[in-house]
Amino acid sequence: MDVLQIVAGFSTGLLVGLTGVGGGSLMTPLLLLFFGMAPMTAVGTDLWFAVITKMAATRVHHHHGLIDWGVAKRLWLGSLPASAGTLVWLQFHPLNAHSMDHLKAAIAAAVLLTAGGILLQTKLHSLGKRLRTTQVERFITLQLPLTLLSGAVLGVLVTLTSVGAGALGAVFLAYLYPLRLTAPRLIATDIVHAIPLAMFAGLGHLYLGHVDFTLLGTLLIGSIPGVVVGAMLSSRLPHAFLRTALAVVLCLIGAKLWWSVL
Repeated sequence: MDVLQIVAGFSTGLLVGLTGVGGGSLMTPLLLLFFGMAPMTAVGTDLWFAVITKMAATRVHHHHGLIDWGVAKRLWLGSLPASAGTLVWLQFHPLNAHSMDHLKAAIAAAVLLTAGGILLQTKLHSLGKRLRTTQVERFITLQLPLTLLSGAVLGVLVTLTSVGAGALGAVFLAYLYPLRLTAPRLIATDIVHAIPLAMFAGLGHLYLGHVDFTLLGTLLIGSIPGVVVGAMLSSRLPHAFLRTALAVVLCLIGAKLWWSVL
């Protein structure tokens, strides 16, 4: 049992509970850079890590009545079919040794995109709030199709890289539901959407043989208490500071992963 893996699991779980972000964005690059995992195994293992970790957080959020099930269902209508289509594509187009570097580059790009999304979330939230109050009818008309499209983007990205369900999902929700979702409700809804998506994609990767159960068990020893602590503290700590710090960390990790591919 590797103590560093337990620490990595606890730290990642804590961030997921606090911000709704950081599962795939942090864990997949860590598995690639510091634990030497093969890219597809890192993706598959991280998907199940995200499922079990976020299920622990969901119980806390549900107890406090923070989950907006209507918004979550809209995202699922886009994300789950997109995930299914991506899994079918992977089944008939298995990645070879050459394309593994492309996958690493895609994961690095997804991490950097996630960091950028986190930094822009406040501005996008303000833009969404302004449009929601000044162009009410048009905004409401576009809200559902844009939510479905956002879900589809997350479905493809998460299935391929395991990155984006929390961070980019939160960015999309902040823009599309600026009045409906307060910060704690946004975090809770974002987490609950990610669970079926990660489970669905994880089942596909399990079928393809991309899950390391020994590593998964070690990571969960740290992540489950970490995410519970984070979820309990999420409504009491400054979200803006936490998300900015997380974005900086993701930029550094994404850049290091990108550099390792070159």
